[in-house]
Amino acid sequence: MDRIVLRKNMATKKPTITMVFDEDLLERVDDYRYGNRIPTRTEAIRQILEKGLKEIEKKKSEKR
Repeated sequence: MDRIVLRKNMATKKPTITMVFDEDLLERVDDYRYGNRIPTRTEAIRQILEKGLKEIEKKKSEKR
């Protein structure tokens, strides 16, 4: 019988990036994170980017 092993810390195949933040920007990210009860900085940054990109796309389509 074959055995399936699931690992919690499996490497992701998604692209990863490294970013450098100044202290003020990182504090603002953390404020957003805690204010919205987001468990990780990474998720907070992902949400901020998603919201920002949607706003840019919205403004871009309004100009047409």
